[in-house]
Amino acid sequence: MLKSIFQCLMRVVLLSFFLTSVSHAEITDKDLLTKANALFKPLPETAWIDQKAPSNAQIQLGRELFFETRVSSDGRLGCGACHNPAFYGADSLSFSQGVSGKKLPRNAPTVFNTALLVAQHYGGNRVSVEDQAKQALTSALAYGNKTYQEAEDRMTKLGYLPKFEKAFPGQSKPLSVDNWAVAIGAFERTLLTPAPFDRFLKGDLKAMSSAQKKGLDTFINTGCAGCHNGVTVGGQAFQKFGITADYWTETGSEELEIFKGRDKGRFMDTKKDEDQFIFKVSQLRNVAVTPPYFHDGSVQKLDDAVLIMGKLQLGKTLSPDEVASIVAFLGSLTGDIPKQFSNAPKLPVMGYKN
Repeated sequence: MLKSIFQCLMRVVLLSFFLTSVSHAEITDKDLLTKANALFKPLPETAWIDQKAPSNAQIQLGRELFFETRVSSDGRLGCGACHNPAFYGADSLSFSQGVSGKKLPRNAPTVFNTALLVAQHYGGNRVSVEDQAKQALTSALAYGNKTYQEAEDRMTKLGYLPKFEKAFPGQSKPLSVDNWAVAIGAFERTLLTPAPFDRFLKGDLKAMSSAQKKGLDTFINTGCAGCHNGVTVGGQAFQKFGITADYWTETGSEELEIFKGRDKGRFMDTKKDEDQFIFKVSQLRNVAVTPPYFHDGSVQKLDDAVLIMGKLQLGKTLSPDEVASIVAFLGSLTGDIPKQFSNAPKLPVMGYKN
């Protein structure tokens, strides 16, 4: 983790050295595009594992399972509860609600583009979207099944066996929690949201407004791109939240009983001192439409979040103009909601009794 922190800090230093020679007043759109392409990449066409595409049957099954609630122990919770089409794949709550109304200890980020991130969850304790989907089944806060067998029994009673047989032909046990994970992962890997920023990175200099391009230049020059870079504009590394001060002094974050105090990030899983207050760097795609912000949803407004990040991570007090400029750029990261996500599918109703 110390290596990750050092790498982010070095990026900020090198960026500052490289970029201060060109002011925004002097920079051209082509110069800005060159700078941007050194730091960011447009979204890929697909997010398949090793570029191997799943079958359409697997993707469709995953779509149904994503919105299915009756696999949970209370029959009311599914992936779509925390990752709602109405809220750009998030849920607008500071702390999401889990099974039987239990409050989850962290904010639910958008599911869009998440398959491209370095890991899942703020602490990175799930290595992939498939891993996250499987482990959620027996999480006491998520689906609430006591065993994987219990989850498989629920899916069988719901009438999903023929759908699993179609999606995973020739397998001796097609309906399994492993295939549940594969199917949901296949669907989530289709949830990419290309935005105006991607068109700009590909050479369309008119894809972003003048205010957004000025904001991109500000975003880079202030050092934000030291950690928020790459294809998802963040989400590719872990970093201490609160380099220059304790994060709760700026966010107003409360102590939580489940953590016996402050949320210490990866430390809550690893128990290693060097992981205290280390969190996955958030991706910034669709950030303008997915409030509230940070791991605990403690900040409601994007301009406040930008100002706080400047103070805590860069040791800078950004001016109102700089904040407004960065917020304008972040708006260029908003893509369209994928069509396959916008409406919940019709789910099977075969003889299920909870």
